[in-house]
Parts: sequence; structure tokens; C-alpha cells
Amino acid sequence: MEKKNIEINPLLETYGKYIDKINHALERELSLYSESEFIEPLKYSLEGGKRIRPIILVLAAESVGEIDDNTLAASCAVEFLHMESIIHDDIIDNETMRRQKEPFNIKYGYNTSILTGDFVLGLILAISSRLDNARITKDLATTAMLMSEGEMIESRLESSEDVTFDDYLKVIEYKTATAFEVAARIGAIIANGSEEEIEALTEYGKNIGIAYQIRDDLLDWKNEDKLFNFLIKKSSDPRDVFNKMEELLKKYSDKARISLRKISDNDAKMNLDNLIKFTTFKA
Repeated sequence: MEKKNIEINPLLETYGKYIDKINHALERELSLYSESEFIEPLKYSLEGGKRIRPIILVLAAESVGEIDDNTLAASCAVEFLHMESIIHDDIIDNETMRRQKEPFNIKYGYNTSILTGDFVLGLILAISSRLDNARITKDLATTAMLMSEGEMIESRLESSEDVTFDDYLKVIEYKTATAFEVAARIGAIIANGSEEEIEALTEYGKNIGIAYQIRDDLLDWKNEDKLFNFLIKKSSDPRDVFNKMEELLKKYSDKARISLRKISDNDAKMNLDNLIKFTTFKA
């Protein structure tokens, strides 16, 4: 495995075999639409993704049951949900770089970006119909709506003079953590986990998602457009904000780890626990 690839996606070293399965499943899904006007834009949008959300789904399923074709199809649905949010986020945020390349809206333009996002929602619905599980369909739909709510809340707060940590946490819970949460939850549901296992993995997904975004914001703290930056600007001492962020990061990382205690020990559970290390931050 090339060192350069691992640097681009640090998950490859440990989770490479899962990423390969997920990528093959994504290719199968796209092959169903090989004649579509959207096929090239879709392939471009998928390039360079870390696949952490589908990895969580597959590992959650494996931790309580077995992986099958439905598991991998569901993993594609959560990756497509993430992909759709990135396409629209880049338009809203006027991004000029994404995954070391042009963001989708600059590469393909505004109209194609909007239409591709809509097409991707259709892909998710198509996968969900094949899974034929009303619970999974509802969870995917709820997540899509919450992610949009998070974007709306963030837009409102950007023009506000009084952003609080509670505001910040609500935005990242809706915009980011819900996708992690639904990935772990669907994995447990599709593998026929018990209700206790489903709820434990749901909590794991939510908490690791929050921690993951806090870490990302700490690494990108100079970005003027980050909501986190508004907290820094209003603070009399920015170090207080960084200290609070690091406290929150540890809190949610620990909560993610605690959530896994209700899952029986196995390799998949260990791999879920190991994912938490990707939420650690060293100033």
C-alpha cells in the first residue's frame, strides 16, 4: 500500500479491506446508471472520500451479525447522503478546494451541482426501496432532513452576534453527527441486532460524529467561515475556547467508547473502538 495513499486517507492502513468492499459496491451502484448524464459528475464527486461513514455501517453490522450485499448497499446509501451534502455545502460556502481538487460546483457549475444533488437523493431512495425496510428508510429520511436543518441553523447563526457553544454543538450534531449516527444504526438494524445493540451503536455513531467534527474544526481553526471561529472572535481569551473545545472532544470521544461496552467483544467492535483515535487532537 503506497504511503501517499495512506497520507491522503489514513483509514486505508487499518480499514483497507472494508474500503475496497465499499468502493466495489459503489461502482456496482453507479454501473446501474452508466448511460446517465450524471455518471461522470458522480464518479468525480466520489473520488478521494475517506469512507468513514460506510466503514462505520459495515463494522456496526459485523459487530452484531454478518455482512451481506444489503449491508454494502446500505453503506452506499450513507456515502451518497454524505456526497450530496458536500455538493450543496460547497455551493453555500463558496469553497475553492475540496479533497485537494476543485470542488464540484467549480468543476461542473451551479446548475449541474444542484441537479446532481437531487439525483443522488434519488439514488438513496432506490437503494432504500431494495432494502425494503421501513425503519431504515425512515432513518435515512430523518437524517437528510436534520442535515438540512443544521445547514439552515448555521446560516442563521452566521449573521448573529451571539453564538454559544450550545449553538455550535447543535449545528455539528445535525450537520455531521447525524450521518455517523444513522450509519451505525442502520448497520445494527440490517444485521438484526437486538434493540439494546441498536441503541448502543446509535449512541456510538452520534458521539464519534460530534468528536470527529470538533477535531476537524480544531485543525481548521483559521478558517474564517467556520462557526467555531465566531466563538473565538467573541471570546476575551481565545485559549478559553480552545480549552473548552478540547474538553468537549475528550467528552464525546469517551462517550463513544463507553457506548461500545454493550457490544460483545469481537474484531469488528475493536475496529470501531480504534476509529475513535481519529478524533484525537494534539495542539
